[in-house]
Amino acid sequence: MSDLLLIGGGGHCRSCIDVIEAEGKYRIRGIVQPVSDLTDRIFGYPVIGSDEDLPFLLQETPKVLITVGQIRSPEIRFRLYEQLKKLGGKLPSIVSPSAYCSKYAELNEGTIVMHGTILNAGASIGANCIINSQALIEHDAVVSDHCHVSTGARLNGGVTIGKGSFIGSGAILKEGIVIGENVIISAGQVILSDVPSGAVIKHEK
Repeated sequence: MSDLLLIGGGGHCRSCIDVIEAEGKYRIRGIVQPVSDLTDRIFGYPVIGSDEDLPFLLQETPKVLITVGQIRSPEIRFRLYEQLKKLGGKLPSIVSPSAYCSKYAELNEGTIVMHGTILNAGASIGANCIINSQALIEHDAVVSDHCHVSTGARLNGGVTIGKGSFIGSGAILKEGIVIGENVIISAGQVILSDVPSGAVIKHEK
């Protein structure tokens, strides 16, 4: 069993710990987070340093997962990903044993697939993504790098999601549509046509 560093100690980290423990492939060595946020332990795992310590920590434990969440912007996760790659970090993909991941689906580095998710045949998930609990990624759908597909979202067949986009909880995306880069789709939206890059789709007040 390999050691694994976690980067970020907030609520998403707690969910990731649960998935990592359930999968049983990695032993969590500790958590890295900014000094201002330091606590002693998270779910029994020690906080062992901050970002400044990463060069030394990665020499000892090169395998690492970004456990900072993503809602409004992918920028922090993207910056951490680039930093870790430059420092030689190795980012495994993590898949909950309660998720279904087709042998014909593609899953790239640093992505976590959480409890109850379905990745169907021909689906392709980019690097450093969060595929959250009970999301459905249907056949031939493409989720590009640095995206978060939230709890219970439904991406129907052939949907394409551009880099850095956020799909909110319970959103439903019609088959074959294209969502641009850095798009935010809020919870519960039903999306029936293409969405341009940078758009924010939310409920009217």
